[in-house]
Parts: sequence; C-alpha cells; structure tokens
Amino acid sequence: MHLTAARAMAVLTAVIAVALGTTAAVAANAGSANAGGASAVPACSASHLRVWIGLPGDGAAGSVSYELQISNISRARCSLFGFPGVSAVNNQGKQLGSAAARDHTFAAKPVTVSPGRTAHFLLKITNVLALQPSACKPANATGLRVFPPNTARSSFVPLSFKACSKKGPRYLSTRVVRPQAGIPGFSQ
Repeated sequence: MHLTAARAMAVLTAVIAVALGTTAAVAANAGSANAGGASAVPACSASHLRVWIGLPGDGAAGSVSYELQISNISRARCSLFGFPGVSAVNNQGKQLGSAAARDHTFAAKPVTVSPGRTAHFLLKITNVLALQPSACKPANATGLRVFPPNTARSSFVPLSFKACSKKGPRYLSTRVVRPQAGIPGFSQ
C-alpha cells in the first residue's frame, strides 16, 4: 500500500491527537487522586484491605520502628486518610495499655490505593522495660490490633513484644498513612 504525503500527514495527526487526549486524561485522573481529590475516590472499607507488617524492624536507642502495610485486595480504587488506630493485644485478644499516640511528623493527605497496591504507615514501639515498672506493668503482647483510617473493623497483626498492661504510658506511636509500600529501615 502506497500512502500519499497528505494521507500520511493526516494519519500522523490523528495518532498524535489520540495520544495527547489519552495523556491528558491520565494526567487529569492522576492529579485528582494525588492532589486531595479523594472525594472522587471512595473511602477504603476494612473488608477490602489487608494489613501486614514489613520486617525487619528498624531499631534505635530505646525503640524499634516497623513499616505496617495496608494493601487493597478489592477490585476498585479506594482512599485512606489520616491515622490508623493501633493497640497492643495479648494472646486472649485483650488490649494492653493505651492505644498508640499520634506522631504529627507528616501532614495527613488523601492516599489513593489501586487494586493490588499498598500504602503504609510507621509504627514506633518504645522499650517498656525502660519505663517505671509500677506505671507500666510490663506484659507480653502477641500482636497488634490495627484499624485502618476511618474504618470500624480491625485486623490482627502478629508480633511479639513487651507492652504496658496499664493505661497511661504511651509506648506506641503511629504516623499518618503514606503512599506506596514502606521499606523497613528506609521509609518514614
């Protein structure tokens, strides 16, 4: 088949127009998801999320930090915003001590999580053996109860560590949910 120069130019112009239109649509969708446009993306439901821990932890003087991952196991995009709820639990599932405090190092921003993708947040656990024993009453935790932001259903994440059984001391702290999977020892 032999194309004339005018016909070739028309085909090339059509291909460029389609490509530019597709690029503009993708950019518009990406911008709305990342720039606070989460109102167009429904909030994540706890039943569509899987919470898991990125190991190993990142130790520092008197504490260890873990990247907790929140994966979207549904077939639709959804959004997370703000702080998760986290508490230590014993082998009967009973909460040990106070729930995690909120670390405001980063401002909360909507995080859109596509199907099969993951967001993360940082959890810091203070060494409770350095606290006053009478104020803490150290006990063995067998895991974490994690409520993804703005959900009413929790997930159990297995993790053994020393916790306070007495309410008061804030030995756990969390940061806001952030985009993408967290890398232990690297992400914040």
